[in-house]
Amino acid sequence: MKPLLSQVHLLKLSFLVLLSFTTLLLHTTLSYPHLVPLLLSCAACALFYLLHHLLTRPHPILLLNYSCYKPPNHRKCTYKVCEEFVRHSAHLTHESIEFMRNIYLKSGLGDETYAPPFIFEDHSHPTLKCAVQEAQEGMFSAVDSLLSKAQIGPNLIDHVIVTCGSFSPSPSLSSLVVNRYKLKPDVKTYNLSGMGCSSGVLAIDLASRVLRSSRKVQYALVIVTESISLNWYFGDNRSMLVTNCIFRVGCAAAMITNDPKRRRVAKMELVHSLRTHHGADEGAYRAAFQEEDGKGNTGISLTKDLIRVAGVNLREHIKVLAPRVLPMSQLAQYVYSAVVAVGGKKAVVPNFTAAFEHMCVHTGGKAVIEQVGRVLRLDDSVTEPARMSLHRFGNTSCSLVFYELAYFEAKQRVKRGDRMWMLAFGTGFKVGSLVWRWLRDASQESDNPWSDCIDAYPVKAW
Repeated sequence: MKPLLSQVHLLKLSFLVLLSFTTLLLHTTLSYPHLVPLLLSCAACALFYLLHHLLTRPHPILLLNYSCYKPPNHRKCTYKVCEEFVRHSAHLTHESIEFMRNIYLKSGLGDETYAPPFIFEDHSHPTLKCAVQEAQEGMFSAVDSLLSKAQIGPNLIDHVIVTCGSFSPSPSLSSLVVNRYKLKPDVKTYNLSGMGCSSGVLAIDLASRVLRSSRKVQYALVIVTESISLNWYFGDNRSMLVTNCIFRVGCAAAMITNDPKRRRVAKMELVHSLRTHHGADEGAYRAAFQEEDGKGNTGISLTKDLIRVAGVNLREHIKVLAPRVLPMSQLAQYVYSAVVAVGGKKAVVPNFTAAFEHMCVHTGGKAVIEQVGRVLRLDDSVTEPARMSLHRFGNTSCSLVFYELAYFEAKQRVKRGDRMWMLAFGTGFKVGSLVWRWLRDASQESDNPWSDCIDAYPVKAW
């Protein structure tokens, strides 16, 4: 996953070397016949290398297409809907309701995000049935749309990867997909859970590794979703109440393949992927943590230390990523600043906008977006897709980077050859990066979740 030249450029270089050898051989044959055996040996080695490269080079990892779930309009979670729901909840105190109101009003979320089905039903307590309904609606809608756009039949799918951070029923969600689409018996399924908002990026990385390990042409269906229903918190712990205010319904599905013949119809090619895990540090491990409060209510605690942890571990992450993606000028400046940094001073963060034309920054919340912007020294134009995605869809957890991707396409901002960085954080604490190269210009597709509102954006979110 670390080639500095595309396969086409490498082939051109190899043929150029062979041509040079041939020219040199002809010249030597006429002028220095005693050197001919040596040059023939060199030419044979070069030819062997070229053939070996052609036979053993890994297949490219291509994103054929993707689809984001857009719930129906009657699931919009307006401020009025939120207030009515919490006021009718017998489990929440007046103090907790006021706290949630203040968090919501400062969150950067707009009035058109989407809530799970139980919010709109007479009973205000979620059940397993509600959670399954939420998962089915998101996954089936996204996959149906994806299969139609990618023109891939279910019988061609070789791998299914489903990630859902905090809902893991039995049978698994991946089995639900196999049953729904009647996938072939030898399909390989992977079900990821407990990996937080970074798991969408990590699932694509897993798909790429599975496909690269195969010498056969294969297709991997990746579904990234989250379930809010069974994770709604009804207690009074303020660090747990925050999740009620910012997490909303969302799901995305992507079709990944290693078939080089599909390059002409694919959207992007994966150039690099990186995963770093910082769970050895106790503060990072407990920064976002599912546990019971003092009264036995289960919730996910987003501690005050979360923003600091995100900033510290993002800096560690880019130390590994920078040498792989930065142009030499920026890399030299970064290395120099790291060498001369003494007395606890931090190395100067390189300008990543020199490496990428577009960035899908983690849409974890207002404070997280601002922290990423500070660490990477990004201006508002770079973080705009993250801020607008938070405003329109809220924190959709692991699928958030795909809603940002859809924003770029809806705005017609990406062109063939552009490089894109997807960055996401997850519980544990994990940081994940995907680096893509666009293979064609952005296209406005009918199922783009921004299609009915893109002209109204950007807005002043905060």
